[in-house]
Amino acid sequence: MEILRTPLPPGIHFVATPIGAARDITLRALDILASADVIAAEDTRTARHLMQIHGIALGDRPAIAYHEHSAPGVRAKLVDMARQGQSVACVSEAGTPMVSDPGYPLARDAIAAGVAVYAAPGPSAMLAALTVSGLASDRVMFLGFPPSQAGARKKLWAEMAPVQATLVIYESPRRVSKLLVELEEALGTGRPAAVCRELTKRFEEVARGTLGELAERFAAQAVKGEIVVLVGRGGGVSTGPEDLDAALTAALARGSTKDAVAEVAAALNLPRRRVYQAALKLEGKE
Repeated sequence: MEILRTPLPPGIHFVATPIGAARDITLRALDILASADVIAAEDTRTARHLMQIHGIALGDRPAIAYHEHSAPGVRAKLVDMARQGQSVACVSEAGTPMVSDPGYPLARDAIAAGVAVYAAPGPSAMLAALTVSGLASDRVMFLGFPPSQAGARKKLWAEMAPVQATLVIYESPRRVSKLLVELEEALGTGRPAAVCRELTKRFEEVARGTLGELAERFAAQAVKGEIVVLVGRGGGVSTGPEDLDAALTAALARGSTKDAVAEVAAALNLPRRRVYQAALKLEGKE
């Protein structure tokens, strides 16, 4: 493998880096890391380590930390460097810059300043997860990390309920169980989904099933590592109040309210909260 050290055109070069396996980096990405005048990295230690693995010396070139907590002045400095004729390689800690990282403001400011912006495509956790999920990829909505506030999360899931696209969500491993319960209640227990963990790494794992099945599976499971949750689109079948009441009446005659709600929510692919409220109304408890 030959790494080319050739002059790069001035501008901001967004470089995708591996999400796990170091060998997933592209030859073009290595060329840019070897040739750029400036390295701007979400984590400079990670960037230095990646370059060392592939035999690229930083030398006397500046390595500037640029992440979501960086002051606006750091971004302005990078844009100014590029405007004055330098090539700036921008790398996230892992994956493609601008996918859930601070790349977008840098690109926006560079373009506004008349600075050229380039992309060196490559690894992406979103695309890797979509590939192995088994869910439809013709229409996809990337949501990134959901808000932490309960009200904002509830509003987001309500907005996503009618969206006919595969949803891609990044989440902290500590909140995966909570996320799956929220999605099951808002989108329907029968929606197909997948939980992808540690993609391209040693302990890679992909769990597939319905939201109800995955919510149950992860309720008692400690999760570690990088997580991507995907939810397939619904069936698009409209279920009226009469259909729901009829299904609930039959299910309630066979068992408890809890069992009836679970059965009907799965059969009609409806949010459990909606079915539970309808059951309470039928039983005269609301």
